[in-house]
Amino acid sequence: MAGLNKVTVDDISVKGKKVLVRVDFNVPLKDGKITNDNRITAALPTINKLTSEGAKVVLCSHLGKPKNGPEDKFSLAPAAERLAELVDTKVIFAKDDTVVGENAKKAVAEMNDGEIVVLENTRFRGSEETKNGEEFAKELADLVDDEVFVMDAFGSAHRAHASTAGVTKFVKETAVGYLMQKEINFLGNAVEDPVRPFVAILGGAKVADKLNVINNLIEKCDTLIIGGGMAYTFLKAQGKEVGTSLVDDTKIDYCKEMIEKAAASGKKLLLPVDTTVAAGFPDPIDAAIDVEVVESIPADKMGLDIGTKTAELYAEAVKPAKTVVWNGPMGVFENPVLAKGTIAVAKSLAETDATTIIGGGDSAAAVIQLGFADKMSHISTGGGASLEYLEGKVLPGIDVIADK
Repeated sequence: MAGLNKVTVDDISVKGKKVLVRVDFNVPLKDGKITNDNRITAALPTINKLTSEGAKVVLCSHLGKPKNGPEDKFSLAPAAERLAELVDTKVIFAKDDTVVGENAKKAVAEMNDGEIVVLENTRFRGSEETKNGEEFAKELADLVDDEVFVMDAFGSAHRAHASTAGVTKFVKETAVGYLMQKEINFLGNAVEDPVRPFVAILGGAKVADKLNVINNLIEKCDTLIIGGGMAYTFLKAQGKEVGTSLVDDTKIDYCKEMIEKAAASGKKLLLPVDTTVAAGFPDPIDAAIDVEVVESIPADKMGLDIGTKTAELYAEAVKPAKTVVWNGPMGVFENPVLAKGTIAVAKSLAETDATTIIGGGDSAAAVIQLGFADKMSHISTGGGASLEYLEGKVLPGIDVIADK
């Protein structure tokens, strides 16, 4: 998987050509306004590269999960407006419920070299996500005269949709954008060819979500650190008392197997030695909450963050690392009282000279929210995609792009 040698936007000539680019403009919206434009700014290097070289750039993306076809609240219009503020060229938004409708066809037919057309939300077409999305994929390709497709939406690369993989059957040239290239380089190389010692940190709520990741990373890394809600299933597998903490009883045997696998292969598997507990989960999430740090969790309390000794243990384990991958927070970091473990881990990563890779989703949100983003080597733009990549899976949205 690593060192995947895909054709990139630097390898293709685009002057005067129509180029369809799959971007990830799945931005958070509140009352029709974008609350965070990171995903749009992350796509700019690829977009600017193509427009500056004289391509006619057609952008497509999904946004949210519209259930019954087109819904105004999921329109890409706000994303197109924000993009227009960020680039030095003309941006046209083609509003069509069918995505490739009369407005899109007219806008693309009338565009000049170096201009941009943004299509409506690809999920307005139900067939985007289905096996019979070929017709939609063909329409997308026809819009750019079957010339060039650039995949730059890593967050959607694990889905074999019409606009991520299907369209490649109908175009002459395919390439990955800069964002995809960066993800392939960092995540792919970290897992397949890491500079050692390689430390992997896994947190988040459920063991079930990360079964294959745990298994794959125990084989690849030198030290595996477990925190977050998933730690309590591991602790219960060790025969420890976990009170009312989140536990997946169906995965206890699996956790035992992983503990044995780590021991048998000479890998370090670190689990919490103390826990921050409270009587219940904070509701609302940022509610005032009484906590205490304990060695053993009482029957009527639940673990909500790693404790101070554990935070020190984990920070110490990161120090000698040369490569660190982190996916999933150590506790309920959205509540300031329960963010200490996640902050301690983020701080230890910020202070190391290692290549530090944050695997998308909640851990990316935590690092950004806690102010450590600029200290990390790479923050992945994909939640589910980065997890599947860390599992060692082949992602369809990468697989379909031409090799060099």
